[in-house]
Formats: sequence, structure tokens, C-alpha cells
Amino acid sequence: MHDGDLIDLDITGIAHGGVFVGRHEGRVVFVPDTLPGERVRARLTETRKKSFWRADAVEVLDAAPERQRHVWAAADIDVAPEDRPGGAEFGHIALDHQRRLKERVIREALERVGRLDLAVDVRAAGSPDDPETADGTGWRTRLSLHVDEAGRVGAFAARSHRVIETPDAPLATAEVARAAAAARSTGPGRLDLVQPSDGRVRVLPRPDGSRGRPTPEVVEERVGERTFRVDAGGFWQVHRLAARTLTSLVSDELTAAGGVDPDGLHLDLYGGVGLFAATLAELGGASTRVVSVESDPRATEHAGENLAEWVGARAETARADRFVARLGADASERERERLARGVVLLDPPRAGAGREVVEGIAALAPARVAYVACDPVALSRDLAIFAEHGYLARNGIHGVDLFPHTHHVEAVVVLQR
Repeated sequence: MHDGDLIDLDITGIAHGGVFVGRHEGRVVFVPDTLPGERVRARLTETRKKSFWRADAVEVLDAAPERQRHVWAAADIDVAPEDRPGGAEFGHIALDHQRRLKERVIREALERVGRLDLAVDVRAAGSPDDPETADGTGWRTRLSLHVDEAGRVGAFAARSHRVIETPDAPLATAEVARAAAAARSTGPGRLDLVQPSDGRVRVLPRPDGSRGRPTPEVVEERVGERTFRVDAGGFWQVHRLAARTLTSLVSDELTAAGGVDPDGLHLDLYGGVGLFAATLAELGGASTRVVSVESDPRATEHAGENLAEWVGARAETARADRFVARLGADASERERERLARGVVLLDPPRAGAGREVVEGIAALAPARVAYVACDPVALSRDLAIFAEHGYLARNGIHGVDLFPHTHHVEAVVVLQR
């Protein structure tokens, strides 16, 4: 068969990355915009590989009971595949079933990559007094739009860099969605829309080929009663409830595992502006010794400001691997005693921490490791390495659906020897 041919497929599974799995005469075919239990008609898009093919769903022949009308009409199955915008690849699936599928993805990654059998749950963001929306929309406080050479402004088409103009942005907050609808071309590149805690949306142009950076605006983000300073274009969690949900979960899991020893030395690796370092410090008390480690100097500067109330806290600009290696080589006997009573928290990027960092952390022998992950495969690989050194997830893995209607999922796990 060739690219462009139509085939009928029974969808039986889900793969990491938001695509689903069917088989044609024994060959695996990856197809987005479907879900297990469906029979679909699909157009082949990649048939060169011997091990698998790719295809686009063009018609649902037998729908699964969990299928719903897509929350973003522009991405519905009735739209030609090449004209569907990316960014809401689970929007055709009932919200509670999305979370069951995300549990399945985490569990299968643990089994396949990490050879681990752990309990997994995925919950909604928020709390009873500030819950997720009933339909899982209206959560994005950060949104990127793209501008092409013709001046079109919109999202990229799924799995491409072609701009699709769309009239709405249902995953964004109402204010961000209005700003997106009013956005106009500033030349080829990107427009970042950012809504911090004050509610006002900033539109940050990022033209192609631009050199240098203007002095960034500093905004404030509130998490409970605490305020964090961060550059408007700097990293902050996208979901309006994410920071509060994650810090509460980390706090609960560490408390259940024995808490944060006020006499220990605690590390927040990939620390950003100090969100989790502040969580550790709050658990440990006024004299807590905690170091936030972040490679971005601007974020480190803000972390120092955000942690100023704790006399034992500091922020250091460094790559996590180099910091951990240096600490392992140079720590005094007293520092090692405090590290052995401490918590190492890591919130790495999508690629995960990797063997060098994991083994460096294990060599420091902390009492507990708290891992906040955004990629199930990288997490599974790193947990397997931790397990080699005796650090185990005794309370399972707790996922949080910080990205409803997408395939992404965040996870929190606490490890102990």
C-alpha cells in the first residue's frame, strides 16, 4: 500500500504522544483522533517504515461510547485532517475517560520502560473550593499563536508548522481567548499570550530572527497566600490551578512519607523561580536550609527574591547535573549528614533527569526524593535507575490532569530507601 490509500482499522490501544494504535494485516498503524474500541476509516500518510505506518482518521465507522463532539470545533473529525489545529488531541474523548487513558499510558510506560509495577491514579486539577471546570476547558493562562509569512495568525496544524486560523481557543481562559481572537500579525514568528494572577493579558511578540531581548516585564503569580515574581515570558505552569495543585500534592505526599526535617539540607533541582523550594521551606519551618538550583539566571534571580523570608534558603544558577556532581565531590561531612536527612525534589524538563543526575542524587543519599514529571517515559526510565539504588515509590504514582483535552499529564512520586 502507499501514502494516500484508505484502510479500515480497529483501534485497540493508545501510544505515548496522543496517538492510537490499530493493526492492518499484522502491521501497527498509528492514528490520531480515534480511541480504543472504535472502527475507523483512515488515510495512510507514512508507509515507508517496515515496523509501523501512520495514518489520519477521516471517518468513524463505529464510535466508542466515550466519543464526544470535539470541544474545539476546528479540530473535529468532520474537518479535513490537514486543517485540524493541534493542541487538543484528546478533545473528542469524554473527560473522565481521558484520565483513565492517561493512567493507562503511565502504567504501560512503567511496565515497558521501567519494568515496574506501581499503582497509578490520575486526578483533576483544583480542589473542592476551586475546582476544574466541568468540561475541562478555560484553563490555559499561557497560549502561543504563530504568524506565517502571509500574516496568518493562529495555531499550527497538527504535526506540522502550517498556521491554521481559528475563531476560538476553548482551552484558554476567557480573557486569553478574547486576546487571541483580537491578535494581529506582527510579522513572521510567534505571539505569546500570558495572563498572570492580576488577570491582565500580556501579548509578547517573538519575531523570527529577532536578536537580543528587551527588558522583560516582571509579573506576580499567587499560590495560596504566597506571591512569586516571574518574568512575563518566563516559565510558569500553564493551567490556572496547576501551581496550587502540584504544591499541595507534593506537600501531602512528603508529609505522609515523614515530612521535611528542619535540620536537613534540601535541594530543589530545576527549581525555576522557587515554587517547590518554597513548599519545602514551608514544610520545614523558618530555619529550613533549601537550595534552589536553576540554569536560567533570570529565574534564579527571582527565586532568590521569592525565598528571601527563609534565612537558610538560597538560589544558585547552575545546571542540575553539574551542581549535583560538584556537591557530591565537595560536600563536607556535616553537609553530607544534613543531606542524608534532607529531601531532593526534582522537576526536570520533558527529557527527564537522566542517569547522571539520578545516580548523583542517589550518591548524596537523601532521606527522600520527590519527583515531579511531565513525561511518563522519561519518568519510568529515571525511576528504574533510582530503583537500582534502592529508592522505591512506596505510595505509587499520582498523576494530575493539568492539560485536559491533550495527551499530556503531570505526575508526582515520592521515593524512599
